[in-house]
Amino acid sequence: MLEQLSEFIIQFIQSTGYVGIFILMTLESALIPIPSEVTMPFAGYLAHNGNLSFFLVVLTGSVGNLVGSLIAYAIGYYLEESIIIKLIEKYGKFILLSKHEYFRAVEWYKRYGNSITFFSRLLPAVRTFISLPAGLAEMNIWKFSLYTFLGSLLWSTLLTYVGYYLGKKWNIIGPIFEQFHVVIIIVFICGVLYYINHKLNIIPFGGKKK
Repeated sequence: MLEQLSEFIIQFIQSTGYVGIFILMTLESALIPIPSEVTMPFAGYLAHNGNLSFFLVVLTGSVGNLVGSLIAYAIGYYLEESIIIKLIEKYGKFILLSKHEYFRAVEWYKRYGNSITFFSRLLPAVRTFISLPAGLAEMNIWKFSLYTFLGSLLWSTLLTYVGYYLGKKWNIIGPIFEQFHVVIIIVFICGVLYYINHKLNIIPFGGKKK
């Protein structure tokens, strides 16, 4: 199924260009299981060939992620959690979203606060679903948009560059990211801890705890 989806993504981008990238990245962040690990590296490969602009590919993917995240944010903002859970129970299997994944995203948001909307863009699964608890918590929409866009910009740049760098071998990135999900999560947690320490000035580098 993943292979068929990848073929669809490739053909869709080839025929629609930037519009296709925008639509696919919007759908991914709007809770539809469209893997950005296929969309952006292939777009990067097209940029490598001179068919697309590297800068516009990254920008289009980032804006698409933001728009899709705002859609998911609105769902969380306007619907009660009980309704969202019922919808997940009924339709979650069609978008590969389980109650476990939803509650994990909620737990991450409660634990790390608003900053998770930035860091989660680098995480598998949580990246797609974190907008729901952000909406439920009524996070400031301007902060949400800024953090989401910056995180999406970093993720889109990384994936596009890898596709650009690998050229015709762009499609090997999927298995690589699958193997390094644990590493990504560890790096993420270290980043969150550094952020919290820096903001709260708990243990200054080179000094003692205040």
